[in-house]
Amino acid sequence: MSDTDAGPDGSAASDGGDGWFEVLPTDGPDDETESDEDAALDAAATRVRDGTAASPADWPARAVEAGAAADGAAYYDRLKAATTRATREAVRERERADDAQLIHAVRAMDDAERVANELAERAVEWAGTLFDEVDSGVEGARAIAARDPESDVERRAVSLAARAAALDDERAALAETIARIAPAVAPNLAEMAGPELAARLIALAGGLEPLAKKPSGTVQVLGAEDALFAHLSGRAPSPKHGIIYTHEFVRGTRPEDRGSAARALAGKLALAARADHYAGERRAQLHDDLRERMATIRARADADEPDVAGADDE
Repeated sequence: MSDTDAGPDGSAASDGGDGWFEVLPTDGPDDETESDEDAALDAAATRVRDGTAASPADWPARAVEAGAAADGAAYYDRLKAATTRATREAVRERERADDAQLIHAVRAMDDAERVANELAERAVEWAGTLFDEVDSGVEGARAIAARDPESDVERRAVSLAARAAALDDERAALAETIARIAPAVAPNLAEMAGPELAARLIALAGGLEPLAKKPSGTVQVLGAEDALFAHLSGRAPSPKHGIIYTHEFVRGTRPEDRGSAARALAGKLALAARADHYAGERRAQLHDDLRERMATIRARADADEPDVAGADDE
């Protein structure tokens, strides 16, 4: 479909009913400096992204009439340049969004932890052939890194251990960063789940907005995709929870009540994500309702009440 018979869309977007091309130089790019043309293209891209058109029109013909393009082919060349610029700017803004930075931080933290453990294991194994009484893990690597090497081989083993320790320090620093920015990005989610779990849920969903749009049943099993696929193929039972198992409300509940706890927590997490995305304000009632529901579930351990299916609402 061409933009001559299309409805109001990006190719015809403007902020006053005129074409997006109204901000382009009328004499074409050859008569303008590179900076002038670039500024005009930025303005056109902004109109493509943010503007609207009240009705369809023969935009190529109008662009030629306005002097913004020599002919239809030139119009489409300039339209492509403007829409490409608009798309790149939208992607740049999305990548700089706070929830995107939170996703990068939590993934980097996991990578740092994994590599630190692998390097520490290698350094400890190596150092065990060079020194006496070598402890295991990252703490063992820290002890090795504090040694004074007496040969080139020892120097390399000590250096490897120091790198493992440095990566573990970086993991801790990333955790502190997540703890600082998660409450600003998602105040309700961070309070309810804790900063790290909130960041992981956002990362698994692909962002705060996608998380806010997911039903509670999906939030409940985020992180358990392998188990869910095995269930769908008939090879395993349905998973009761995914990464939310790490939350104390689920992990600290007796096994027979964990399904209820996971449903209750997932329902409130879904509501918390929606409140954060659409309102951005703390909702005290959400947290009070969750604590009350969890108290009811955990009281079953004393009363030995049977689990009631469907007792938890979203």
